[in-house]
Amino acid sequence: MIKTLAGALTALALTALAAPPAAAEPPDAEALLTELKLLYRETGAATEAFNETDERLRAQRAEPAELTERLAGTRTDLAAARRLAGRLAAGESRGGGLTLPPALGLLLGADPGRALHDGTVAARAAAAQAAEIDRLVAHEERADELATAAREALDAEEALAERLRRERDEIHRRLDELTALLAGLTPEEAADLAALARAGADEAQGDLLASGALGDDARPPSPAGELALEWALSQLGKPYAWGAEGPDAFDCSGLTSRAWAHAGVTVPRTSRRQWEELPRVPLSALRPGDLVVYHDDASHVALYAGDGQVVHAPRPGTEVTLDPLAGNPVLGAVRPG
Repeated sequence: MIKTLAGALTALALTALAAPPAAAEPPDAEALLTELKLLYRETGAATEAFNETDERLRAQRAEPAELTERLAGTRTDLAAARRLAGRLAAGESRGGGLTLPPALGLLLGADPGRALHDGTVAARAAAAQAAEIDRLVAHEERADELATAAREALDAEEALAERLRRERDEIHRRLDELTALLAGLTPEEAADLAALARAGADEAQGDLLASGALGDDARPPSPAGELALEWALSQLGKPYAWGAEGPDAFDCSGLTSRAWAHAGVTVPRTSRRQWEELPRVPLSALRPGDLVVYHDDASHVALYAGDGQVVHAPRPGTEVTLDPLAGNPVLGAVRPG
């Protein structure tokens, strides 16, 4: 059974206490690699979920203020309409000293000044103003409902963002623990772990190429795809950072969204939304610049670079790099533009 991170740390500590260093068993490279892959995937998923929620929050924060402002304007109009209705009801219009708004003036015929002396026309004016008040009351109620709903939605989204932030931070803490454990490996143990990781990636890549899923892989990029890929390749060597969109560091979807923005094409910020909203293409139709999406939850994304390679920001502790396309479980591909 694969050890959990805490179990692996405890086991190593107990082994070190129970026997002299020469007798200590080396850590299980396969278990460490499995744990590492799990944490990398969880970190990517948590980061993308937080990014998506944070993006929605930025869009939502202005809405309650705008709706509240609209509500205040409607209430001002309603107060003015009620004051006018009160003056009409008090008979002020009979004296000719009342100036009606244009909308009511149109109801009073060709000679409003003379018509105001007619009780029938005055009654029509009062009825029209009452109808206007009813309309404004309904508008006020609807505006109040919208403003309240927007505030409640914003509160719920902020609570979700806080929960996702805590979950992300906890995964980061676990990853830091595992990173510390890896730093304590001997050079031989670290080499074994790296070789095991390469072997797994090479096997997956070999299976992909042997399957013929990529076809002849000689399709040229679109002009925009070529610009996006060239820009992404110019970022090679820059570090991965959670939630980063450049210019000095990137996470996976920060790199892909900025690359296509450089080509003049706007794509969604997160890998999940890129997968959900962009047109999908089969791997057999891939061309450079297309986006390859990974894992069942679409928590990682890369740009296809041709020749079975992708450029991406892989995970914490790494840099933007070129890797085999099948280095992670492929979900599918999408094409911006």
